[in-house]
Amino acid sequence: MQKFDNIDDYIADLKKKREASPTCSNTRYNLGVAYLSKRDFMEAEREFLVAIDESPKMAEAYVQLGGIAMQRGDLEGCLRYNITATQQRPFFAVPWGNIGYVYMEQGETDKAIKALKRAIKYDPNFVQALSTLGAAYFNEGELDDCIEVCEKALKLADNFGPAWNNLALCYTEKEDYKKAIECVDKAIETGFDVSDEFLKELEKHR
Repeated sequence: MQKFDNIDDYIADLKKKREASPTCSNTRYNLGVAYLSKRDFMEAEREFLVAIDESPKMAEAYVQLGGIAMQRGDLEGCLRYNITATQQRPFFAVPWGNIGYVYMEQGETDKAIKALKRAIKYDPNFVQALSTLGAAYFNEGELDDCIEVCEKALKLADNFGPAWNNLALCYTEKEDYKKAIECVDKAIETGFDVSDEFLKELEKHR
């Protein structure tokens, strides 16, 4: 595989390939991903749209378009693109995880749990989906289920801040403040932005 010194050289090479084969959906997709790495969302979106026009079953491109929609704060657009991705590839875990996340943002916890369970069924090591499922369980008051899935997430990725934060919330609810403080400190170590209100509450128990 050819090595490139920087992303601009890689983009230039992909543009040459695009000129040589304008209908190659893989080149279009790769170009979209390259533009995303530069945070050039408009160009990325353009390439992904052409990619799915050429290859309507390219589930990854729908997921990327969903990510761009999310970046713009368009939750409905994100949801639509990820649902389409699951229609093209039903056992692709990533769009199911994204669907669960959007439902959580929309306050549809039951729908979120169903989607996230599917994501984890198709990829048991999907750390983000495990942690988001933990947050959904916490919202439902299912503290033990939250702890179980967040501990699974942290076995896979010890530095995943959202899972530590979820655990801190659960242990606070259980009034095990020693454990809650340990977990919130871990969350902060990872760079996770713990809410000031929650930190103030825990400070009383240090």
